[in-house]
Amino acid sequence: MSVAIITGSAGLVGSEATAYFSALGFDVVGIDNNMRAKFFGEEASTTWQREQLKHDIPSYTHYDVDIRNEQEICRIFQRYGRDISLVIHTAAQPSHDWAASEPFVDFTVNANGTSVMVESTRRHSPDAVFIFVSTNKVYGDTPNRLPLVELETRWEIAEGHPYQAGIPETMSIDHTMHSLFGASKVAADVLVQEYGRYFGMKTACFRGGCLTGPNHSGTRLHGFLAYLMKCTVTGAPYTVYGYKRKQVRDNIHSNDLIRAFHAFYENPRSGEVYNMGGGRFSNCSMVEAIDLCEQIAGKPLDWSYKDENRQGDHIWWISDLARFQGHFPNWRQQYDVPHILREIYEKNVERWRLTA
Repeated sequence: MSVAIITGSAGLVGSEATAYFSALGFDVVGIDNNMRAKFFGEEASTTWQREQLKHDIPSYTHYDVDIRNEQEICRIFQRYGRDISLVIHTAAQPSHDWAASEPFVDFTVNANGTSVMVESTRRHSPDAVFIFVSTNKVYGDTPNRLPLVELETRWEIAEGHPYQAGIPETMSIDHTMHSLFGASKVAADVLVQEYGRYFGMKTACFRGGCLTGPNHSGTRLHGFLAYLMKCTVTGAPYTVYGYKRKQVRDNIHSNDLIRAFHAFYENPRSGEVYNMGGGRFSNCSMVEAIDLCEQIAGKPLDWSYKDENRQGDHIWWISDLARFQGHFPNWRQQYDVPHILREIYEKNVERWRLTA
């Protein structure tokens, strides 16, 4: 028996990982207590996804446990022990806006919860591969100091700049404003690296850009593309903050991300760090995303604009994927932004209309 433990198993990345690794023959143990509903309200609840996983995957076992609960997490690891060959830690408080309202909860979930998970792995399943879903917010607002050029529908980096292909892992995480969310994720990120280097564990931090896909329970404070499409379909108002609506994000489909996890699992390293987003293959500005949503849904979005950007928000972020692709040259992305948005629409349109 080969066991995969997946935290945040009913969320976007967790549910995709659960389905993917179950199909490969893993017994998946999911840990998810639906704190997303506490963070963002019932509209962001992942209960629907949890019930679907339990119904569709006979080998899936669910634990409604808080990752900060050291005793309960240790019991789970003790139960499966060295049968655990993979841990994918996706559970988190994911919004820098929410973090500012509840800094203590944000830090304990993101930093302390990660400490509980990686230490439980070391004690009971030291040979397991440990994958941590980090964030590009560990770089703070340093990307905003890059020389950017305003184009018709987006900001873009100056031609010929070394970061033309995207931002690499060598960008400093110091002397910058991270947001409190970014700070708590930095603590977790560095901790996971240290367990890899100090204890020789097989660990990797995947510093995600916008992680997206049809399983995302998008909400106002988190889930950019899913929430944008949801607002377009339901007629709910949407507010754009700052940067003339031209801020750029790369967007990676959860399936592309999980296949990257699989590649790392098959040939793991210790203390690795990868910037992982859509890169040059899959990115868009806010105004470009709005236009695509309106085209796919066949109706206009009710949007408004505030000229004040959110603190610590990036003007332009595109990940340089060269490090990961150099280590795993057979990995290729399959989903660009138009493909992602069409899939989000097709899977969710009826459910959204029923609940609108």
